[in-house]
Amino acid sequence: MTAHEKLQIPSVRDQVSPEEWALRVDLAAAYRLVALFGWSDLVFTHISAKVPSAPGRDDHHFLINPYGFLFDEITASSLVKIDLDGRKVMDSPFPVNPAGFTIHSAIHAARADAQCVLHVHSANGIAVSAQKEGFLPISQQSIFVQAGLAYHDYEGVALNDDEKPRLVRDLGHNTFLMLRNHGLLTVGSSPAEAWLSMYIFESACAIQIKAQAGGGELIRIPQPILDGAKAQLAQVTKGLGAGLVWPGLLRKLDRIDPSYRD
Repeated sequence: MTAHEKLQIPSVRDQVSPEEWALRVDLAAAYRLVALFGWSDLVFTHISAKVPSAPGRDDHHFLINPYGFLFDEITASSLVKIDLDGRKVMDSPFPVNPAGFTIHSAIHAARADAQCVLHVHSANGIAVSAQKEGFLPISQQSIFVQAGLAYHDYEGVALNDDEKPRLVRDLGHNTFLMLRNHGLLTVGSSPAEAWLSMYIFESACAIQIKAQAGGGELIRIPQPILDGAKAQLAQVTKGLGAGLVWPGLLRKLDRIDPSYRD
C-alpha cells in the first residue's frame, strides 16, 4: 500500500495548471529525496517553491508541505498553496505552519531567482554550523559550495518577521546559506537545482566532520582553485545543472514508491 493510499489524499491535478502540476511533482520528489537521504528532521523543516503565474500576472503563490506529514508521505496533491503570509489560497484539508514559512517568505520576496528554497536540519550541517571556523574548503565537493556560501548568525527559532531583513542581507546573491547553530539552506531555480545544491552542501559537511574526526592536519584547497569552481561545475554537469541527475533520481523514487506523483 502506498503513502497516498494510506492517507487517502484527494488528487488536485484537475484543479491546477499543467505547469503547477509539474512543479508539484518535482517538489514532492524533493521532499521524498530529503527523507531518503536522511536529512529530514521529522516534520520540522520545509521546502517551498513558487507557483508559475498565469501570463500577465505575478500572484506570489507558493507550495509547501502539509504540516505534520513526514517527508516520505508527501505527494503532489498534498502540497498546500499559500501566499507570502503563509495563508492558504486554495482549498486544502491539510494544515500549514505559517511560522515555518518565515525564512522562506523572506527569501522568496527578495530573490526572484529563488524559485525554490530548501532548508534542512541535517546532523552534519548543524555540526559544521556550530564550529567557529565554519565550512572548510577541504574536499572537491566543498569548492562548489565555497563559491557561493554565506552565513547567518543564530537568533533563536526563526519565528519573528524582524529577522527577515538580516536573513536576506546575509544570503545576498549566494546559493548556499549556513544558518549558525541551526542548519543548511539552499536556493535554486527549481526543486531539482535546490536539491542538488543541498546534496553537495550536506556531502561536503559530512566529509568535513569525518576528516576532523581523523585528528590529522587538514589540507585546505588553494584559493585559485576555489575561484574557478563555478566554471568547473558547469563543465562537470555539461551545462545541464541538476537536469543531468534529476531524471535518474526520479527513476529511483519510482522504483521505491511512485506515490509522490499522485
